[in-house]
Amino acid sequence: MTADAAIAPVELTDAQRAELVEKHLPLVGYITSEFIGRLPSHVSRDDLTSAGLMALFQASKAYDPSTGVPFNRYANTRIRGALLDDLRGADWASRGLRSRQRKLSQAEDTLTVELGRTPTAPELAAVLGVSERELAETRDEAQRSMVLSMQGFTADGASLDDHLPTHTPGPEQELLHRERLGYLRSAVACLPERLRIVVEGYFLQERPMAEIAEELGVSESRISQMRAEALVLLRDGMNTHLSPEMVKPSAGAGAAVKRKEAYYAAVGTQSDFRNRLALSAFGAFAAPAVARTA
Repeated sequence: MTADAAIAPVELTDAQRAELVEKHLPLVGYITSEFIGRLPSHVSRDDLTSAGLMALFQASKAYDPSTGVPFNRYANTRIRGALLDDLRGADWASRGLRSRQRKLSQAEDTLTVELGRTPTAPELAAVLGVSERELAETRDEAQRSMVLSMQGFTADGASLDDHLPTHTPGPEQELLHRERLGYLRSAVACLPERLRIVVEGYFLQERPMAEIAEELGVSESRISQMRAEALVLLRDGMNTHLSPEMVKPSAGAGAAVKRKEAYYAAVGTQSDFRNRLALSAFGAFAAPAVARTA
């Protein structure tokens, strides 16, 4: 046998490929469930499943047993890659939108420090040179954008690839993921009541902003502002305990700073490590997947 013959790829028969696909169908469901658990509720499970099934079929056609790589490992990589590609393709946020959102966040942070409180919509609009309606539209579009939803709990604007690993998580990663979800539940529970109503209503119950605004007796633009304020609190409240280096030191010593520090402390004491892991068990909390720290 020649060297060329020894390394020649092995082609599977149609029957063998069909058997591989049928045997590994549960792998698509497992990976899809893992992704869905970390994504906004508007992402379609059916769409991801279709992409995963197509990737499994293509993997069976391209698989070469002579490489020595088990098919489940090979298919795992192909399926995860296909799901990531599908998610990237669904990201409709334009560069212009992201730029406006960054300017809005910077202006909001600056005014919060200067005023010692959360700036109002008119104050933000005046600083940015836009109308209040344009301000509200920017907030709403940004929140509906998948990429910004995924980045809502990171301070460095990480990408999808940073949040959705392309390898099977080990025990340590799974433990850390569960602890993060437990911290998320604690962070939501410790929010000021009105902000908690907005977060639970908008992200968990998927209620329209108009309905939440009517319940709280405020305008829709105010709900949008409260939602943004809550996301910042949730992000920093979690990162204070998980990734302190990602939290910017609070400037000054006013009442607003003290309230934030009290909230951060409450997130840490609301539950212990054992309880956080218990709270993050499957079905215990329908947490928005946006809440992933880097």
